[in-house]
Amino acid sequence: MVPDDRHKQRLLVFHPLPPGQAQAAAALLGRIHGLKVRCEPDGLSLQVEYDLPEFTLQGIEEALIGHGFHLDGSLLSRLRRALIHYCEQVQCENQAAEGERCQKCRAIWVQAYEHHPHGDADETPEEWRAYR
Repeated sequence: MVPDDRHKQRLLVFHPLPPGQAQAAAALLGRIHGLKVRCEPDGLSLQVEYDLPEFTLQGIEEALIGHGFHLDGSLLSRLRRALIHYCEQVQCENQAAEGERCQKCRAIWVQAYEHHPHGDADETPEEWRAYR
């Protein structure tokens, strides 16, 4: 079985101050349909599961920051998040392009089929058809 590439499981790490951010964010995100949220034992991070393109890590983070939460600002965390943001953006763009490409391919095949002689196309001259 091939894993679904759209299903993502990510770790959100919060700044230690103010305390209790992970639990409050879990309560907030847990109410959103399509998101699975689990608090990690360290008390500073959340495990979040979602499907692209319905949700992205960048969108989730922006919503949390908009509600006053503070994510971990260490260099490693920022680099990890930036890489994930880029990869998810490219994946969403590729999925959209794949859908457009499939529609274009179908249109090309429909046009080719319309111009191609089909059905009972007999190239025998009419006068030879009745000859037996």
